[in-house]
Amino acid sequence: MRRCVIIGGAGIDKYEQVRNELRTDDFFVFCDSGLKHMEGLGVKPDLIVGDFDSHEKPDTDVETIVLPREKDDTDTFFAAKEMVRRGYEEFLLVGVIGARLDHTLGNLSILFMLDTAGKSAEAIDDYSEIEVVSARSGKPGKARIEDSYPYFSVLNLTGEAEGITIRNAKFPLENGQIDWDYQYAVSNEVLPGETAEISVAKGRVLLIKNF
Repeated sequence: MRRCVIIGGAGIDKYEQVRNELRTDDFFVFCDSGLKHMEGLGVKPDLIVGDFDSHEKPDTDVETIVLPREKDDTDTFFAAKEMVRRGYEEFLLVGVIGARLDHTLGNLSILFMLDTAGKSAEAIDDYSEIEVVSARSGKPGKARIEDSYPYFSVLNLTGEAEGITIRNAKFPLENGQIDWDYQYAVSNEVLPGETAEISVAKGRVLLIKNF
């Protein structure tokens, strides 16, 4: 099945960088003011979702889901849940990291929701790629980081992350624990010519790879 790309309304400055991450066969969902990114990204929507409080509802034949303005889900969260309902397994979130911290944190929670649902998901912005690494069914979660990324950080935002191992990095870690109120695994570096490896035995962490 095609990957689902969900485009939110947060600012994007480096359109070319984001375009390089897109695929010709992606299914594009534009959320409300995310429609302002159509020209910059050079793609057209397959689905539009929104309450249209921050962007005019377009006059188009594209499938459009109009949401009430007073609701529990944000437009972007609703879009992710809808595409899970439609059976998509792989997700990319774009235009979801921005100036408003409340929106940014709310959008990052979508990555955790998708991880809970067993989906593959990441978010990208002008500076980084973000994904969840989680242990499931007694098996550790794993991720690899190429040395083309200048920095990476491992953050615990869920309150439980144990058995964390980081190898082939400037600051290695063996069977460590990161608590939500002490984020010490920030701004690590992959050793030159190596590929860093991360594993999580219990819980889940947010991996941020900086360009």
